[in-house]
Amino acid sequence: MTSAYQQQLQAKVERIRTQFAEFQTPNLEVFDSPEQHFRMRAEFRIWHTDTDLFYAMFERNTDNKEKQVVRVDNFPIAAQSINDLMPVLLNALKAQSELHHRLFEVDFLATLSGEMLVTLIYHRKLDEQWIAAAKALEQQLNIKIIGRSRGQKLVLSDDFVVEQLEIDGRNYFYKQIEGGFTQPNAKVCEKMLHWACDVANDASGHLLELYCGNGNFTLPLSQKFERILATELAKSSVHAAEWNIAKNQIENIQIARLAAEEFTQAFHGEREFRRLQEAQINLSEYQFDTVFVDPPRAGIDDATLQLLQQFKRIIYISCNPDTLHDNLKTLSQTHRIQRFALFDQFPYTHHVESGVLLEKI
Repeated sequence: MTSAYQQQLQAKVERIRTQFAEFQTPNLEVFDSPEQHFRMRAEFRIWHTDTDLFYAMFERNTDNKEKQVVRVDNFPIAAQSINDLMPVLLNALKAQSELHHRLFEVDFLATLSGEMLVTLIYHRKLDEQWIAAAKALEQQLNIKIIGRSRGQKLVLSDDFVVEQLEIDGRNYFYKQIEGGFTQPNAKVCEKMLHWACDVANDASGHLLELYCGNGNFTLPLSQKFERILATELAKSSVHAAEWNIAKNQIENIQIARLAAEEFTQAFHGEREFRRLQEAQINLSEYQFDTVFVDPPRAGIDDATLQLLQQFKRIIYISCNPDTLHDNLKTLSQTHRIQRFALFDQFPYTHHVESGVLLEKI
């Protein structure tokens, strides 16, 4: 009997094949997800009654107007480590009024490497008594805890976890910051990184990467290219990427804190950026053949699309098939799709991640 997950995945496959048929794509490479315990992040409201408190989520009625509270005792799509910790943490919170008084949300950030960060969010100001109780809980459960309330962020040890992913026989370490963007499905993320490295096997020379985030793809791709220049605008992501590069002892990556639009201006000599000078980045030293892009859901702006058309090879990771489709209308004027992949990063939802390799015609 075909599982509900496999049926949903097949529906996604057919939708993507139909949507992109006009581009005469090669056979779609499909990378599935574990059916359970795949999500490394989870967020729950804490619902208080006169005699109890429990994890809760909200479900809209069929008319999509009113929200109904749904008690959550376990969460099968979340990592096993999150499910194991949920009841233990809840009982510990119940046992101390200092920890559960006016607590309204608990966020979990787990890793395949075994680290766990829990953020406790309150509707009250946190004081020294809370810090003492939370530190004891942190040691008791061997987790990292952050306390938040309006205008407060109390970090007891670290505000990050370190993930470990295995790509092509090498382990890579990633700092993942509380509240920062990370791929929520670590096992599918590994498959995405494997695929990106595989399509880069025939590449060489220098790589330009736009929207690099914390260096998720940058680190393993560094083994495929002589040099990489990666760009990212968010300061927290740039700092995490720099930490990751140093932690993994990789020496052929430079990070430029620029938006994609700003890099386009710098590349064409339209503007000079002090941020490039301060990072000792000289664009004239690079000879780019390949560009790697992993843009936000809005896709790529027109000026950056025109920049991409100048490169011999484009590797495009997309979290939105609609904007990918729109961008390919431009890119297919100069490039031909050689590889096309679907990564089921978000099972049981309509969301799809895609990967495309384009070669210049």
